[in-house]
Amino acid sequence: MIDSAQQRISILLVDDHALFRESIARLLTTESGFQVVAHCESIEKALGTLRKIHVDIVLLDFDLGQQDGGEFLHLARQQGYVGKVLVVTAGVEKKQTASLIRNGISGIFMKHDSAALLIEGIRDVIAGKVWFDQILLQDVIGGIGGRQESKTERFTERERQVLSHVFEGLANKEIAERLAITESAVKATLQQLFSKTGVRTRSQLVRIALEQHKNQL
Repeated sequence: MIDSAQQRISILLVDDHALFRESIARLLTTESGFQVVAHCESIEKALGTLRKIHVDIVLLDFDLGQQDGGEFLHLARQQGYVGKVLVVTAGVEKKQTASLIRNGISGIFMKHDSAALLIEGIRDVIAGKVWFDQILLQDVIGGIGGRQESKTERFTERERQVLSHVFEGLANKEIAERLAITESAVKATLQQLFSKTGVRTRSQLVRIALEQHKNQL
């Protein structure tokens, strides 16, 4: 029998505001299946935690006083962290958002949204989906320049439809319902998108689509 602790989602909070950080830690600790392994106010402490403890997902504030979330992402990946990162922020500029997406975040959650929505976002990200504030994402799509695309990179109409729903953070079943097709058809289309873009995950797909296929979105 598997120990229930092994099934928990291990969470690291990185935020320089003590009141927010401690409040979120208390909230998540009461949620079934969640385990807050640490909460840190600085990049240095967070990186130290990652070296010692397994972490499934980092909830990362972007504005960390004299530092920022982009610096943490770079250093965490450099030292071998391969888990999920959900940016939890009061606000982030379009250029910074684009950079975060390029560095492999799984989503951006706005602090003005509800605690219940944060819990849903964490579960979705762990399940492999992406979680982006749609207004922010559309702003980023409008501001990222795409490179010239070859004919072989063109998306079909079905691929564009599925991709647009991936941006919304929908699961395969939900996409199938929206498009009135089977779930297996959605999976097949996703595999086509992965093949065309050379990626393996939804967060990577979002990054490549924004960088290289913006004109097709």
